[in-house]
Order: sequence, then C-alpha cells, then structure tokens
Amino acid sequence: MLIQIPQKPICNNRGISMIEVLIAMFLTSVAVLGIFSLQAPALKQTARADYLGRAAEILQNQIETTEAFIMNPCNTVTVGTTATSIKMSGMAGTIAGDATYNVSTTIASAGTNIWKVTITVTWPMNTVGITTNVMVSRQEFFRVGC
Repeated sequence: MLIQIPQKPICNNRGISMIEVLIAMFLTSVAVLGIFSLQAPALKQTARADYLGRAAEILQNQIETTEAFIMNPCNTVTVGTTATSIKMSGMAGTIAGDATYNVSTTIASAGTNIWKVTITVTWPMNTVGITTNVMVSRQEFFRVGC
C-alpha cells in the first residue's frame, strides 16, 4: 500500500498584504525625500562652479593683457597694486543676474627688465578667490608703437 504525502502548493495566491504595501510606500517616500535633500547642495555647487569658471576666464584674460603690456619695451611699467571691478556681462549698468568680480593686479620688480605679476580674482560670497603668478620680461619681438 502506497501512502501519498500531501504536497504544499508551489505558489501562494493570497496576494500582497496591507502591511507589505505600507512598508513599500514608506521605503519609497524615504528614498524620494533623500533625493530631494540633495537638490539644494547640488544647486549650490553648480553656482560655485559657474562663478569659478567665469573667474578663471577673467584671470586668464587679465594675465595675458598684463603680459603683453609688460613685454612691449615701449611701455612704462608701474610697480604696485591696482584694483578693478569687472561685470561678467561687460555692460556698465546693472543687469539682473550679473556678477561683479574684483580683480587685484600686483606688479613687483624682480630684476632688470623682469617683473613678477600676481593677479587675484574674487567674486561675491568668496573673499579668497583664485590667484596666479607669472614672471614677465621685456621682449623685442613685442615692440609696437614706439
């Protein structure tokens, strides 16, 4: 005589319970709130990167202009510090969303016909800014307007 052992069904057709649904909704809401909490720091870093990129452009432009001026033997180089303000739009008036950058250029003598140029660019909410140094000497090739 064979005895048959009743087998358990392979699948459970009861569905999802209310507790499981509530747990899934809670976990989803926590994940969404976590993503929302990252939005403010991301916007802050994006603004910082924008200011930094624009400051780097101003810094590069200023260093090239100062180098070209000093390399021309026809120009008289004045040792000291000058400070200027530059608006990113290039307009004289105030434009909504326009940022003003402060540029400090220091020229110091480093020998006969050699100068050390230090340029610092700062922007709103950043007092340190970015700085670069370059040594510049006179170049006969750049003689223009004598």
